[in-house]
Amino acid sequence: MAKIGLAGATAIGLGAIIGAGIFVLSGTTINLAGSGALIAFIITGFVAVILALELGELSSEMPRERGATYSFTYNAFGSELGFIGGILLYLGYVAAVATIALGFGTYLSSAIGESSQLYTYGFSILLMIALMLINYRGIKNTANTDLVLVVFKILVLVLFILFAVFFGTWTEHQITGFFNGGMGGIFAASVIALFAYAGFQSIASLTPDIEGGGRTAAKAIIISVVISMILYVGVTVSLLALIPGNQFGLVANPLSYALSTVHAPSWLFVLITIGALVATTSATLSMMVGGSRTLYQMSVDGLLPKSFDRLNGKKAPANALLLTTILGIAFLFAGNIYIIAAISNFGILFSFLLTGLALIKIRRIRNHYKEKRGILGDGSTVKFKNVFQMPLYPYLPIISIIAILIFFYAFPNVVISTGLALTLATMIVYYVLREIKDRPVIKVRFFDK
Repeated sequence: MAKIGLAGATAIGLGAIIGAGIFVLSGTTINLAGSGALIAFIITGFVAVILALELGELSSEMPRERGATYSFTYNAFGSELGFIGGILLYLGYVAAVATIALGFGTYLSSAIGESSQLYTYGFSILLMIALMLINYRGIKNTANTDLVLVVFKILVLVLFILFAVFFGTWTEHQITGFFNGGMGGIFAASVIALFAYAGFQSIASLTPDIEGGGRTAAKAIIISVVISMILYVGVTVSLLALIPGNQFGLVANPLSYALSTVHAPSWLFVLITIGALVATTSATLSMMVGGSRTLYQMSVDGLLPKSFDRLNGKKAPANALLLTTILGIAFLFAGNIYIIAAISNFGILFSFLLTGLALIKIRRIRNHYKEKRGILGDGSTVKFKNVFQMPLYPYLPIISIIAILIFFYAFPNVVISTGLALTLATMIVYYVLREIKDRPVIKVRFFDK
């Protein structure tokens, strides 16, 4: 099977990250925090880099796994937490597919002058079906498609930044003079900004299909996050240079809104609209990759029916892709798009929390192995080949865990309640399945008599 290289893997990551987050959510962060949105993107960019380092090490530690953060949790803590974390992550992916595809439908229907929901939902469904067919052709074709889309949308964003450099107001008062909501506004904006970065874990699901395995996957994860952080900060500063933070309302097309305020040429509006369509297409494609492979890996591990671990002739998880597409379409008609986004946010953030904990556990397992079998017969020590190790361990993982708990605290109540309800439902399903299969109960004593 043809494998993808560093460029293709990085394109998958950038495809998932540079999507609706930068073309839509950048305006929401400014509305919440004003100039503090810049701080939010820097803070969350720092956290995203830590998470990228964690995923890089875990991907190189488990180069044959396709389940990303689910696989890391499963191997670190077992089937119970693995099942709960995997289902929540998968639902997060599916909800993200639905919301991003809906963004595509909204942009396209608006571009052709049709505001009817029939057009919006129709375009969204057609996009998901088309991307499912692209995924069926194998990861090599998927990565090549994403690479073309990523290069185009990066060029569009660079052009937007360059326009702001020449036509924006670059004064300290303009860029940093308006803060909304104080620290509360910055934290609220940080929660949204973190999800703008969230798609990079799609790369971790591709490790077995990447040339060079885990170390190449680790490089791709880190590169995609760093490039995205530079672009996010650049676009946010450019938006503030074009429009002061206190004049930024809650708009769904912040880049176009900023351009209209300074009377930019019409061709730039058209290019930004095309860029938004490409970005949402690319992000939907990458989220479908991550979701279907999480489902596939859970089936391989025996936590879901075996029908989902079947690969077609192009080594694509066909049934997993089909279910992901069907559920994505179903989520479109769930009624409240905010609840759908909440499911995505909670599931993905919960998976990031488990990632830090899994890394600490895997390190403990590795150190225990070295202690027990560290000295070989010739006096040499055990070496773990091709394993990327993140720097400043355990300080950086602890920082990421604390940061994510703070982000949870900043969630709106509806997100927390929805997420907790899903977690409880998933736990019940797990225990019901365990009873149906008559699996033994594991009893652990934490304290001796």
